[in-house]
Amino acid sequence: MTAYLKRFGVYLPARVVTNDEIGKLAGCEAAWIQQVSGIEERRWAGERESVADMAVEAALRCLGAMPVTELGLIVFAGGSAERRFPGPAATVAHRLGHDSTPAIDLPMASAGSLFALDLARRLAPQYGNILVVAAEKMSSVILREPVDRSTAILFGDGAGACLVSADSAGAIGEVVDSAVSTDGAYAEDLRLGFGGPLEMNGRSVILQASRKIPRAIGALLERNGRTAAEVGVFLMHQANQNLIVRVAQALEVPPERFFSNIARYGNTSSASMLIAAEEYCATRPPRPGTPIVLAAFGAGFHWGALLAVAQ
Repeated sequence: MTAYLKRFGVYLPARVVTNDEIGKLAGCEAAWIQQVSGIEERRWAGERESVADMAVEAALRCLGAMPVTELGLIVFAGGSAERRFPGPAATVAHRLGHDSTPAIDLPMASAGSLFALDLARRLAPQYGNILVVAAEKMSSVILREPVDRSTAILFGDGAGACLVSADSAGAIGEVVDSAVSTDGAYAEDLRLGFGGPLEMNGRSVILQASRKIPRAIGALLERNGRTAAEVGVFLMHQANQNLIVRVAQALEVPPERFFSNIARYGNTSSASMLIAAEEYCATRPPRPGTPIVLAAFGAGFHWGALLAVAQ
């Protein structure tokens, strides 16, 4: 059961929202936002720009000139879709020119793209080429009244995509292993009801994430005879810069080994890990043989990690 990460694609809205701007809406200082989150600015989608719109743009940049007939499955991940059903997957598939290719929705916040990659690497031998795409329009969520400064300052909009394939030609990396977990005991600590505001118990989220992510990464590496010190880069869900540093400390590796772009994009929920992966691979192509770890944690709680080796 071999699968490869072939290409990434990203779409980020044009509008840049600074800490000064969001601070005025949330009633807090720009410097405080940067201090507690590491975020300096984020992108917001246009009023008429949908989750599916952003997903299609990221998908096109990922797929390039790939013929429609060569894509066997589409998996969409995200927790901020505009309606209950159908989910964005069907719309994305249609707009990419697919009239019979199966398309699946994973309505998951923050960890959705990791779970989608885990699913795709297991199904690649059957479906060949699988498009994983994650998109979030969190601006439409955080501006719901009453505006909560603890969440409004964190989130941005964007989309990321990854082509997972059974074919190794031109691959960025081979997926060696992955593991995902869920603990519903904390489901009420981070939730979004239909039409209501985002509700988050920040202390619980940070505490559980700072425990569960390092354990998941450590267990995955140990299972595959690797150590954290060997990993060339950790591509983690961009939730909070302080959390990223905590995870690095728990694994006893320099925080610089964790690629971070949260300062420019904020927390784009399920899209963030793929956005980070695309930006890293585009600017710092990993050396062949280098271990790469992708990891995420999100509402549910859902979390996990994926180990790949650069080709």
